[in-house]
Amino acid sequence: MAPRWLRALSLLALGAGLLAGLPPARALVPYVYVPERRELEGAGLGIAQAAARLLQLGQAEDAARLAALTVQLLPADPRGWVLLAEAQLRSRQLKEAAVSLARAKELDPTNAGIWFAEGSLALRDGRPEEAVGLLQQGLQRDPRNASAYFDLGNAHILQGQSGEALKAFERAARLRRDFWEAINNQALVLYEQGDVGRAIEHWRRVLEIKPDAAEPNLALAAALFPRGGANREEALQRAGKALNSDPNYVLESYQKEQLWGPKLRSSTQLLLLQPELKAEVDRAQANANPGDLDQDNS
Repeated sequence: MAPRWLRALSLLALGAGLLAGLPPARALVPYVYVPERRELEGAGLGIAQAAARLLQLGQAEDAARLAALTVQLLPADPRGWVLLAEAQLRSRQLKEAAVSLARAKELDPTNAGIWFAEGSLALRDGRPEEAVGLLQQGLQRDPRNASAYFDLGNAHILQGQSGEALKAFERAARLRRDFWEAINNQALVLYEQGDVGRAIEHWRRVLEIKPDAAEPNLALAAALFPRGGANREEALQRAGKALNSDPNYVLESYQKEQLWGPKLRSSTQLLLLQPELKAEVDRAQANANPGDLDQDNS
């Protein structure tokens, strides 16, 4: 059933058509239905739900447009501003996202999610030190947020603080047992620290959860290859699989974007020089898309 305001507009249009032929003996006073606050709120929440669904489907730009309409209808609801900021973040509208988050924080300064979103924005914007402070402020309000610990670990990596990064990733993985990205990033840190055995164990755990993920397959291959024997054969097989899954990983610049340290990048380059991988490497280089380099970190 159409809402009251839509039925009213339809009746108004019909009435205007019927009266168009009458002489202008009297001035007509048009009737326009003004939706009640309750109806506006309902419409705003409905639009917000639609925006959230689009965001889940990866349609961030469309979600941002709908979320912008939500905050017009519900300007005093911080949830709409947070939703808009998230959509803007995912569609790489970083300046706009900062404005939306600032408005959300004005409306609800105690909301941990807003601090987390600001920390994520700072991380994506190349401000890891600021990100650490914002994320820690949020974690004081919500100490069981696994994603925030993951972002915190990434911020510590970017500052060269491997010990703090490892602690953050370990906490994220404890809070969410299937958080394979956090386990993967523990392995990244362990490898750079020289603990190759534990790094291999962690990558194998990741692949139990996410067997086809390109990053842990290639990283594990790079760690196994120098060990020779059966490890060498497994490394070649996993490397080929990873490059076919995501050809961007053939690029050292892409690996660096994903927070791979210099030791792992060097090991990977040696692996990719092997003649058995020439076909996969050539194909990956042809299909790699440098435009993907600004996507999210690991």
